[in-house]
Amino acid sequence: MSRIGNLGETVWELPPLILHPFNERVPPSALLENSKAALMLAGLIPDDGADPDALQRRLLAGRYSEVRMLYFLGKDVFRWIAQCLEWTAREPLLQSAGLAGQSFAALLTGDPPEAVKQKLIQWGVADYSSIFSRAIGLNAMFREPPAFDRLSEEFLRSYHRFADALYQCYMDLQPDRTVGNRNFEFRLYASGEYSRLLESEWGSEE
Repeated sequence: MSRIGNLGETVWELPPLILHPFNERVPPSALLENSKAALMLAGLIPDDGADPDALQRRLLAGRYSEVRMLYFLGKDVFRWIAQCLEWTAREPLLQSAGLAGQSFAALLTGDPPEAVKQKLIQWGVADYSSIFSRAIGLNAMFREPPAFDRLSEEFLRSYHRFADALYQCYMDLQPDRTVGNRNFEFRLYASGEYSRLLESEWGSEE
């Protein structure tokens, strides 16, 4: 469905992608315990004598926390995609280029600028493609983060497979031009980092 076209040698600077904290109040120790429960249930590490039902509850609680975090990440990504579309609509050379939301989703998940890749790696996010694509898929499906009791156990256990399929559905919704970092650059910031950057720029203008 994608169209790959030559946009010449011009490099456009897109709006920055700003990621906000999740504020889920889930301590790292709880996430670690949930991961251990998954490994115990899979027989990959010895169990700690915990009741199997308790392990199941820990596993599902961990999966639900991951779903919520990805959902909120997807909100930031879709906000950025909307900003990119609004920006390119004002660029005469890009108005008829066939750009769609899927173009920028593919840029982020498949061919982000090298500086963005390196920053994600510094943050400990090596598999950024899967994380962003699943965040997009879940956010395309849900208007609000779903309540725990509205999700089936099967969905929570394998939410990553559902999210991967939802991302592909989103990408197939309409034809789009595939673009890469050859023509499009953007920067990545944590929200606090971006606020400090703006404050420093405003301060330098005084």
